[in-house]
Amino acid sequence: MNETAAPYGKPRRTRVPAEERRAEIVAAALTEFAVTGYAGTSTEAIARRAGVSQPYLFQLFGTKRDLFIAGIRHGFNRTRLAFETTGRAARAEDPDPHHILHAMGDRYHELLQDRELLLCQLQAYAACEDPEIRAAVRGEWVQMYRLVADVSGADPHKLAEWFAYGMLMNTGAAIGADLVDVADPAGSLGRLAAEDR
Repeated sequence: MNETAAPYGKPRRTRVPAEERRAEIVAAALTEFAVTGYAGTSTEAIARRAGVSQPYLFQLFGTKRDLFIAGIRHGFNRTRLAFETTGRAARAEDPDPHHILHAMGDRYHELLQDRELLLCQLQAYAACEDPEIRAAVRGEWVQMYRLVADVSGADPHKLAEWFAYGMLMNTGAAIGADLVDVADPAGSLGRLAAEDR
């Protein structure tokens, strides 16, 4: 809750709207889930980080799974928005699918600098043993694929290659984001492997 001035010098707590509080709890949950994953994160830790009680957390989200899925949706929405904005701007410059995909790849490289976003994405894939989480991840991923396909106009083969490079970039970023060259992720990871001999 926010504090405001009150009579007699004591701070008075003001109510935070439920949607704003939900966003704060999702942000706190993402921080926790990024490090310890779905199975390893306690709702107690999330509630403490968000500054709310566990009962209030469950009042807003129902279950830990529901909160995890809200976090997954937040991350995918953020990535899709970045792809859409960047892709449309690139298309206005040059409608060639290669140019558009390259611009979106550059933007994704920037997004991967946010380690929390990267780790939450990896944790989402790791939690797909749970059928409800798998359905949410699959649905979000399909929406992202369709958006990239629509905005870029690329053929299915080029899209498969682009998404494969994205996963390679995830791996590179997970083991050291400063080591991955967005223009040549395979080459930069190959050099990393050669250096570590």
